[in-house]
Amino acid sequence: MNSKMIFGIVVGAVVLIAVALFGLRASAISLDEGKNTAWGNYQASIQRRNDLVPNLVETVKGYAAHEQETLLAVTEARNQFAKIDMKGAADNREIQKRIIEANKQLSSAMSRLMVVVEKYPDLKANQNFLDLQRQLEGTENRVNQTRRLFNEAVKGYNSFIRTWGFCISSSFKQAQYFEAEPGSEKAPKINFGK
Repeated sequence: MNSKMIFGIVVGAVVLIAVALFGLRASAISLDEGKNTAWGNYQASIQRRNDLVPNLVETVKGYAAHEQETLLAVTEARNQFAKIDMKGAADNREIQKRIIEANKQLSSAMSRLMVVVEKYPDLKANQNFLDLQRQLEGTENRVNQTRRLFNEAVKGYNSFIRTWGFCISSSFKQAQYFEAEPGSEKAPKINFGK
């Protein structure tokens, strides 16, 4: 073998390795964007729920004006969520924790609101209320679905990073999954004040 042939083989090998590394990095970027998109979809779902809450509160206010404490709790929980700066949340576990905690508080307040609603049969029959309740139910289903899709995106991303991370940049870190809240394995106790 002459030196030109050896040089050609080395250059060819270097080019193949560079192309492979570029492909791995491109795949990691694509999976990272998928994860970010899934997180964005989750945020859009919870934002939709938070946009519906004031309408629900106003509808209930007309029937249950003396239930101010519960209505105030729902409004305050929604406002706490609105104060969170969500920029970079897909990659920032602390922001994600604040978002999840704010949603947990809103869900708790909404549960108390539904107990109030049970006390007012006319409200339960009101078409506006029924429409809002259906929209919120659909939104809650979307929130759950987007959580699941986010975890699926994180699984694909983390699997790739764990498998090929040594070949690409250290800028790609494993992402965190949504996790169940402590105590969520227990069935909730429902009390309609009876």
